[in-house]
Amino acid sequence: MLVCFAKLGAIGSAVIAEYLMDERADREDLEVRVFTSGAKMGEKEGEEIAKRVLEVNPDLVIVASPNASLAGPKKLREMLKSEGKRVVVLSDSPAKKIVDELKEQGFGYIVVTADSMIGARREFLDPTEMALYNSDVIKVLSATGALRAVQTAIDECIESIKRGDVKMPELIVDSFTAVKYGSFKNPYALAKALAAYSIAEKVSAITTKACFVEKNADRYIPMVAAAHEMMRYAAKLADEAREMEKAEDSVIRTPHAKDGRILSKRSLLEKPN
Repeated sequence: MLVCFAKLGAIGSAVIAEYLMDERADREDLEVRVFTSGAKMGEKEGEEIAKRVLEVNPDLVIVASPNASLAGPKKLREMLKSEGKRVVVLSDSPAKKIVDELKEQGFGYIVVTADSMIGARREFLDPTEMALYNSDVIKVLSATGALRAVQTAIDECIESIKRGDVKMPELIVDSFTAVKYGSFKNPYALAKALAAYSIAEKVSAITTKACFVEKNADRYIPMVAAAHEMMRYAAKLADEAREMEKAEDSVIRTPHAKDGRILSKRSLLEKPN
């Protein structure tokens, strides 16, 4: 089976998404291709990426972007849908407002609510700050269980296509969904993960206001800096949650078998099954 990841713009989930599906590069049931427009996500980029995806004729396409309601992501998914492609939208919290529309049109969707907007003000955001922020986002989404939710939803869709009874994901990864997939044994670890995810969810309220509403630089510069500090501390809490699970030898691991099945284990020294 061939799965394409079509990326417009940047969200934390998209940075790592294709690697979630074949973490050891030994799956025999899956081929992956990735097409990206980089940071830009206009209609022109959406059309160009759609044409490139259609050339390889994939069985499933994951369209990953911020705010899936924008013109570029919409153009991309609609062009793919018009050619009969199965499409799953992977996006952040603003996409919640169009989930009914996506469902009605036959798209799958995975919305990760803590995948918050970056503080994109020129006075603050440089390439180093961008990379650090995304590393914190990825840590939050990884350690809390959100990325396992993404991986599982895509894997289940792939398996349904193999069986011939296609079921597209309809998933909003909020804080309790994330920690459910985190499968924490220690209740304090779960609480830390819940706190981390909840803080990360709140970041976009500050960055959105700072980038699009506030015009006074004396206000918007410290606002975006504050939002990044929130994400940094969310990452620290998420890391603490995982360390607590490690201390009790209870970290859940869900590696893929060569045939694509999701295996699982708890103790470090046991074999996955």
